[in-house]
Amino acid sequence: MQKITIAIDGFSSTGKSTVAKQLAKHLGYVYVDTGAMYRAVTLFTMQQGFIDETHFDVNGLVEKLGDIHITFKFNPTLGFAEVYLNGVNVEKEIRTLEVSSYVSKVAAIPEVRYQLVKQQQQMGKDKGVVMDGRDIGTVVFPYAELKLFMTASAEKRAKRRYEELIERGDEVHYEDVLRNVQERDYIDSNREDSPLVQADDAVAIDNSDLTLEAQFTKILNLVEMTFEGLE
Repeated sequence: MQKITIAIDGFSSTGKSTVAKQLAKHLGYVYVDTGAMYRAVTLFTMQQGFIDETHFDVNGLVEKLGDIHITFKFNPTLGFAEVYLNGVNVEKEIRTLEVSSYVSKVAAIPEVRYQLVKQQQQMGKDKGVVMDGRDIGTVVFPYAELKLFMTASAEKRAKRRYEELIERGDEVHYEDVLRNVQERDYIDSNREDSPLVQADDAVAIDNSDLTLEAQFTKILNLVEMTFEGLE
């Protein structure tokens, strides 16, 4: 069967990674979490002292981009690939609310996006890939055979993110998570370089009131329709 590229874009905490992992496993495709790549760069930026609540040394980060090496290593116990930053597993560290509070600012830097987009395009050059992020269908793979755009209300997304962080053992408040979601929405949608927008040929999926099972069934039908259209 001919392989395709599936591009999944959308707002933060819309479950892009969850459905992308499901699809990749079902189809036997490679899954790439581009959001994790930007989170890894953000963690590096924090570790180097280039960003905090009062300042952001963009030039310092840009000069160090050559020192950032991001890889994915499949963990058979977990059933998905974990993120490694310069050889160190940072899967847990990049999912904190602190990283979330800075990632949109780091991702808005053109030089950062240029470097990561090049890597992402290389990862998907042979098709058979499911990739999620903010600009996959518009910039990374504008000719993807199937494009999805995930959305849900800010309140629903904040609630999901809050419960995820609490379950992980993080001490957070719902109001802080909601504020973070809203701030990221604004920055992602209003940045000059590759803003978050729905591609003209993307299918919108509002999962505010969808169960994971219903969502997967709906998207799998779209995948099957895409394959049929190629025959």
